[in-house]
Amino acid sequence: MDQFVAVRKDDKGNLTEFKTQSGQILNYEEAMKRVASGEIEHVTTFIGKDGDTYIRSVPDHDKTNNLDSLPTF
Repeated sequence: MDQFVAVRKDDKGNLTEFKTQSGQILNYEEAMKRVASGEIEHVTTFIGKDGDTYIRSVPDHDKTNNLDSLPTF
């Protein structure tokens, strides 16, 4: 199992890339596939109000491990 350890955001603050614990850098689409297949720990996918699918941290009341709280690269 792998984990996200850092993220890259666009100028609007949207997540665009993810760095894994194993050192891989994944674009959003690649990350989505890995999350959906259960290869990445502590994250899940959800369908937003707009009908699109997104990646988010598993809700656990610990804000320090939220994707928005991860360091950027």
